[in-house]
Amino acid sequence: MENSQNVDLISSTLETLLKFLNWIPLGYVFETKLVSTLVYKFFDVPVFRNVTLSCLTEIAGIEASQYGDQFGLLFSSSMAQLKQILPLSTDLKEAYKEGRDDEQTFIQNLSLFLCTIMRNHWKLLEEKADQHGVILEALHFLVLISEVEETEIFKICLEFWNILTADLYHENPFNSPLATGNQGLLRRQLYTPVLSKVRLVMISRMAKPEEVLVVENEQGEVVREFMKDTDAINMYKSMRETLVYLTHLDSGDTVRIMRGKLENQVNGLERSWKTLNSLCWAIGSISGALHEEDEKRFLVVLIKDLLGLCDRQQGKNNKAIVASNIMYIMGQYPRFLRAHWKFLKTVVDKLFEFMHESHEGVQDMACDTFIKIAQKIRRHFVILQLGEVVPFVETVLNNVSRIICDLEPQQVHTFYEAVGYMISAQTDGMARERLIEKYMYLPNQVWDGIIGLATKNVDVLKDPETIRQLSNILKTNVRGAKAVGHPFVVQLGRIYLDMLNIYKVLSENISAAVLVNGDVAMSQPLMRGMRGIKKETLRLITTWVERSSDARMIRESFVPPLLEAVLLNYKKDVPAAREPEVLSTMAMIITKIESNITDEIPQIFDAVFECTLDMINKDFSEFPDHRTNFFEMLKAVTSNCFPAFLLLPPEQFKLVMDAVVWAFKHTMRNVADMGLQILHMMLLNVEDMGEVAQSFYQAYYMSTMQHVLSVVTDTSHAARMTMHATILCHMFQLVENSKITGLLFDPARVGDPSMTNQSFIHQSVQELLKKAFPHLQDVQVQVFVQGLFSLNTNIPAFKEHLRDFLVQIKEISGEDTADLFLEEREQQLREASDRKRQMQMAVPGIINPHDMPEEMH
Repeated sequence: MENSQNVDLISSTLETLLKFLNWIPLGYVFETKLVSTLVYKFFDVPVFRNVTLSCLTEIAGIEASQYGDQFGLLFSSSMAQLKQILPLSTDLKEAYKEGRDDEQTFIQNLSLFLCTIMRNHWKLLEEKADQHGVILEALHFLVLISEVEETEIFKICLEFWNILTADLYHENPFNSPLATGNQGLLRRQLYTPVLSKVRLVMISRMAKPEEVLVVENEQGEVVREFMKDTDAINMYKSMRETLVYLTHLDSGDTVRIMRGKLENQVNGLERSWKTLNSLCWAIGSISGALHEEDEKRFLVVLIKDLLGLCDRQQGKNNKAIVASNIMYIMGQYPRFLRAHWKFLKTVVDKLFEFMHESHEGVQDMACDTFIKIAQKIRRHFVILQLGEVVPFVETVLNNVSRIICDLEPQQVHTFYEAVGYMISAQTDGMARERLIEKYMYLPNQVWDGIIGLATKNVDVLKDPETIRQLSNILKTNVRGAKAVGHPFVVQLGRIYLDMLNIYKVLSENISAAVLVNGDVAMSQPLMRGMRGIKKETLRLITTWVERSSDARMIRESFVPPLLEAVLLNYKKDVPAAREPEVLSTMAMIITKIESNITDEIPQIFDAVFECTLDMINKDFSEFPDHRTNFFEMLKAVTSNCFPAFLLLPPEQFKLVMDAVVWAFKHTMRNVADMGLQILHMMLLNVEDMGEVAQSFYQAYYMSTMQHVLSVVTDTSHAARMTMHATILCHMFQLVENSKITGLLFDPARVGDPSMTNQSFIHQSVQELLKKAFPHLQDVQVQVFVQGLFSLNTNIPAFKEHLRDFLVQIKEISGEDTADLFLEEREQQLREASDRKRQMQMAVPGIINPHDMPEEMH
């Protein structure tokens, strides 16, 4: 490199160096002329510039504190050369746009180099006062690069700004001079001029949040977004977090920039929808980061300006853009709205106005924002506010038909759920009942009309329009039950028996159609509509039961007619017509009522157990919803009313055990997990049941042990190793502690008269493993089996013992052993995610206000 004049040779040498830099001993990198040669000889030569910069980036990424001076020299010399190539006054945004491919690549490589060296060595660089000017120049370049309109380059810069601002904030979180002494404040002062420019970049380029549904497409048309852009959402989250940190570092500067940009929008100096969008998304992103008084002063002016801007817009698309921005911001500031009733009322009235806009994206956002506000500020709508004649919820209920008249059905359902949250905040039982009656008045009118017609002529339930109306009414009820909770019982009780009668009639209609036309009838629109009503009926019951606080009422008033309407139909239907929601409804009822439903379990099992098992035991893929819900139901019985299994005939209980084995051998992870949980609960429940336990062990202990071991040694199930260890520990302890009094073997078939259960298990497991893994040596199997007994009181040690055995199996066959540590990796990821969440919770504004726990408000 020092002497050659051959361009191709030098290029190839630099490319080779780049590939080998990770492997070259550090002495050759830092104690030779390598760095100075790269910087002074090749960096400013256009043909070598990109590969040289890539080499310098690799070197900058090395972590070697003993070479601190060399890193400082690398940084300052590279910056000196860079200023010769790119003066600080260069407009990089324009240069990138007009540049050739290699020039654009250089700007991207430059961003990588600057981010790498400053991120890895900034503390070392900051310590040297003579480097401060160079640092500011490097950051100035990064700000210029951040303005380049290329997403991948911006992501590189964004990651650096996020790390830098987070570090500056956490060093002195609340601007306290006592927090870290003068050092932290001096660091902030060093970066202050640059951070103001970064704020402007973040506010000007803020990505679109997930909540915004109105977008401008490539043709410049304003449309409703249907597909979520995952990349944009992730970018928004990262930019949002960075801007929150920047706001904490200087909230006054953030507000000043935002106000200036909004004034330019209002007075027409900077009129562009793209600019307004980014500004409003940025404003919404810093909710919670300002002090409450500062937030109030800022938002009062902001909302008035935006509402005025909206009123002045001509044309549907222009109004849609401003409206979507207003709604996004309003939805992001529940703390402000909670403290200012007049603004809250104005905002909700404006949302009702937007619900009449002909742009569907605006209507969707109006409904979504309304439900957000209703969830977070529900109490304010049911109490009498100063200056009001009645609570606001009364005003809403008096005008429901006017508010929802232009909404689509799914938007109406969202509206009803939102109002339901308001009603749920009313603590006076009588007042709440009156509100619920008023709340459901419109759907109940249509419902009563249909029931009246069906009473005279049941064939009305074959009319497509009637089916559509019933479906929408039930969906509205489901959303109401979800929001109101247990008190919704006054509405559910009103329609319950009629609803179950409709369920029975529609079941008969579907069965009759299948009888005539076969399974193909299920795909007909009318049949799909009828099945939809059956599903919504079951969903409504499940939703209410889950939120109910009165198990006795459920048991006495709701379960008997439900079982009568649902069970027989499920059993006699063809498999394709059986609703998986029947199983999930049963699971929810069993979970809620617990042991009080024990006597009904044989009746439930008789109707749903064998016929469902026949649907799902042919393979691991058909009927996935039935499969999951079936095992949820089994789990609910095992957890809440295990004695019910004793009421089953022996042949049916054997099917239960077969189903559990089938579950924990399953390839669907959630089903396999449930199978292991059910088995573990069964073993714990049966242990203290005396003679019943002994009969259970004699019938199922050996076969269960063999099945569990077969799953344990199947490494595709390695992610459940902790549960495997827990179950096996329990099973080996049962034998070792003589909890099993009966013999687990037939003495007539065993030659040794002194044979005990423990020695029999020892021998059987050893033989089983030798047969399964003939390539293992006898001593390996013996040591493993001995460990199963000696380690069964220590689950972590037992688990390690299992893993060591699996490693031996895999190593002998030359397989990769990485998947055996999957559980630990998943645990590490969960812990890292939890730590990040805890850290974020400590920074006001980092967590979206709608993701915050209720008690945090």
